[in-house]
Amino acid sequence: MSERAAPFYCPYCGEEHLRPHEEDGTWACGDCLRVFRLKFLGVGDARAAGRRTHEETFR
Repeated sequence: MSERAAPFYCPYCGEEHLRPHEEDGTWACGDCLRVFRLKFLGVGDARAAGRRTHEETFR
């Protein structure tokens, strides 16, 4: 598990009471009691993902 993948807040309730869960890459929220997994998908070009870039949006 990499420290770089540690979340700052729960994606469901927004609270910051998180702790690593049993499985690698899973986190448990102490407030809403949900368990979730983080997965790094990579770094890519916004156009390749079908999204508009900042420049394309404001032309």
